[in-house]
Amino acid sequence: MARLPLPTLPAPFDPTTPMPHHAQFLAYLQHYEAKRLDAIDAMLAEGVTLRDWNLSVQGRAAVLAETRKNFENAQSLSIEVLRVYESPGSVAGELRIVVDGSIELFVVDVIDFDGEGRIRAIRAFLGRGDG
Repeated sequence: MARLPLPTLPAPFDPTTPMPHHAQFLAYLQHYEAKRLDAIDAMLAEGVTLRDWNLSVQGRAAVLAETRKNFENAQSLSIEVLRVYESPGSVAGELRIVVDGSIELFVVDVIDFDGEGRIRAIRAFLGRGDG
């Protein structure tokens, strides 16, 4: 499947420059793939929540700490965006993530945005790649 293009975006996040939520979603994934913790930090709301199949944390510091752990535990990350769905205030994306060149994960990320365009919630759901 063709990889959706990730945009070239300004960093850090600038709430005075509106950007469609799907573009913000793709920017977040681009920063995640490149392990740009500072750029991700700039995109997060203060009370952001993160929930996946292993954990649930609340607050910018806790979300950044978990993200940092993921970055430290992976030599490399590759994110292929398979599909993107957008609704007012939220974007969901079906992703194929390859960790360290060999660990393949199929994940659906759902990201909610606040009124200023900052990420207020990240939910990740682990799926299967066989269908």
